[in-house]
Amino acid sequence: MTYRLLADGIVLLHLCFILFVIFGAVALYFRRGLIWFHLPAVGWAALIELNGGHCPLTPLEIKIREAAGQMGYEAGFIDHYIIPLIYPGEITSEVAVTLGIAVLLWNLLAYACIYRWCRRNG
Repeated sequence: MTYRLLADGIVLLHLCFILFVIFGAVALYFRRGLIWFHLPAVGWAALIELNGGHCPLTPLEIKIREAAGQMGYEAGFIDHYIIPLIYPGEITSEVAVTLGIAVLLWNLLAYACIYRWCRRNG
């Protein structure tokens, strides 16, 4: 039971990280100091997606699930949890690269908007 809760906690942490990468730029509107956490997070997420890699949390979660007597899985976190929410089927390397580029472009747009707002409002 403890291993299962720990594995579920890792999934929750992983999801929070992804949400921070996607929506963290909005938090900069309120706390500009978060930029020092957000920029590396965006860079890491984009690097993982563009290189077809897996976050280190994925194998950790799998090992803990196996220790709990649950089945692990072969694919990464996004393949296993997120992609099935968006559409059924497996993620291809082209989709992974597209996701990486989308993360970069989305955040570039968000940072541009925040920069413009800061210049206008001091």
